[in-house]
Amino acid sequence: MASAAQQAKQFWNHPAGPKTIHFWAPTFKWGISLANVADFQSPIEKVSVPQQCAVALTGLIWTRFSTQIKPINYNLATVNFFMAMTGLYQLYRVASHKPKAPAE
Repeated sequence: MASAAQQAKQFWNHPAGPKTIHFWAPTFKWGISLANVADFQSPIEKVSVPQQCAVALTGLIWTRFSTQIKPINYNLATVNFFMAMTGLYQLYRVASHKPKAPAE
């Protein structure tokens, strides 16, 4: 079993490690997913269907792509999968929303 120091060195020197853009781009992309999670509590009328379609499709497409590149970038795959799931959940919220009857 590798020591913690050896594992840290492997992580640091990995082709998708913190010395590369392949680490930082997906790390900052988590902000989109976290913002989407924060919007779960917002009124359904404020959810943009085109935006959520873009978030969900981007997540699905890039999740697939990130499994095809070598070496596999698990940070990229995970953030894109999470983006797809949050986008799909927002679309589910819109689709299952029952509008209130107008007051007379």
